[in-house]
Amino acid sequence: MKTGIVIFAHGSSVDSANESVRVVAADFAKQGGYDLVEAAFLEGSAPNLAEAVARLISGGASRILVVPYFLTLGLHLQRDLPRIVNDISRVQSNVEIRVTPPLDGHPGMTQALLDRAKDGEQIWDDRQAPRNS
Repeated sequence: MKTGIVIFAHGSSVDSANESVRVVAADFAKQGGYDLVEAAFLEGSAPNLAEAVARLISGGASRILVVPYFLTLGLHLQRDLPRIVNDISRVQSNVEIRVTPPLDGHPGMTQALLDRAKDGEQIWDDRQAPRNS
């Protein structure tokens, strides 16, 4: 069985935000050793989830794992994503689709916040350091 993975994000009207998600998906594939990875978006960019799933199936995936690139289990993950997955499952009935929890609660999130805070403080401190001229 080949697993296809979708990094599923909200999407944005800002192209660079969507491109950042595509970069994350590519890094995920490379670092994880996954051959079948697609970024997909709820709105604001392509591909949508159905299109990404179709690409993965045409690439040989026999099951799909959707990894939400969302911080918390908000309205889109509680209401929209289950509906979208059910719609896709009716069309792609020969492929099982599962969804992982969002990023909230993952221990790496706390570390990421700590790293950002430390980086922010360092930049602040560097700007206030006396300069030798």
